[in-house]
Amino acid sequence: MSAPSSILCHQTIYHDPDYYSAWPAVIRAGNGDLLLSFCRTRQHLYPSGSIVTMRSRDNGRTWSEPVVAYDTLIDDRENGLTVLPDGRIIMHIWSTFWQAAHFTGLPPGSYPPDLIESWIKQVNDPRYIAAADRQGSWTIISNDHGHTWSEPKPGPDSVHGGIALHNSSLLVAAYRHTIGHCAIYGTPDPETPWVKFADIKCPTPDTHRFGEPHIAQLPSGRIVVMMRYTAIAYDDTRDDLKLWQAWSDDNGHTWSPPERTDLLGFPPHLLVLHDGRMVCSYGYRRSPYGERACVSKNGTTWSLSDEIVLRDDNANHDLGYPASVETEPGEILTIYYQKPALDPVDKHRHKVGIFATRWRVASP
Repeated sequence: MSAPSSILCHQTIYHDPDYYSAWPAVIRAGNGDLLLSFCRTRQHLYPSGSIVTMRSRDNGRTWSEPVVAYDTLIDDRENGLTVLPDGRIIMHIWSTFWQAAHFTGLPPGSYPPDLIESWIKQVNDPRYIAAADRQGSWTIISNDHGHTWSEPKPGPDSVHGGIALHNSSLLVAAYRHTIGHCAIYGTPDPETPWVKFADIKCPTPDTHRFGEPHIAQLPSGRIVVMMRYTAIAYDDTRDDLKLWQAWSDDNGHTWSPPERTDLLGFPPHLLVLHDGRMVCSYGYRRSPYGERACVSKNGTTWSLSDEIVLRDDNANHDLGYPASVETEPGEILTIYYQKPALDPVDKHRHKVGIFATRWRVASP
């Protein structure tokens, strides 16, 4: 009988209650380091976040202090990492330009009134307004394993990053410029323009939308994309918010019709293991709140009998965006953001941080 999946330990990577640190991405750099990136900001909707990186030289057991990789006057928030065969790393960034109307329209009680007032003052500042052209999706490139970065160029957004295909070309699944559905972009090199290969459209556009996709290539050459399924009338607790998938057998140019999986949670991250199996990790925003993962033998068939609960102790639904890396054969490090127990006085004080679970996947 094969050994079941098991949790080895949990770990705090970065938690500072003065910062809201969320939406991580992680890759193994060409020099063997693990490189982690995430958004560090003041609140979930704070109008000016930055992208920071941390580095581990011992497979995630210890980490460097955060280093700012990208920071403009507006809100640099979503990010992803793609490592190339030659060792270069692409960071994909989405920057949001907030306007006062975003904050005046928040439901009462979302944030303290004086905080809202300070944000409105910030986004009305002429210097902030002058940076409006920085909104959008950007790519920066590192030639030294993530220590320094190039100037930004337009490129596709990506929550976790893209992949180098077996033929060494690059592929990214994005969603910011195709509202309601996902798109596939490719290029032979990040210094050349990205080309949209295909759209993967949500079959229920009146009630739901696709978003925050991630992509991976199996040893067979098949490429799989997994997508978040979000209700337009936003509600994280619904029973129908299961992940959807599609696949391509021609390097991302054409795709199967999207199909629903049994995996309830979001957003997804895909990891191909050394033995060819696929791990999908995702946040679970229902009680008990936490992080989960599932293992597929062929990368397209998923069963809840293969699901493992990584954590179920988060304070509330503000969590997730897990990203996984295989640190040694069969041992997985899954990194995510979570919120510890709330401060009894100030619910916005004990902000989310970056945490990890080290676990062993069930033997084949």
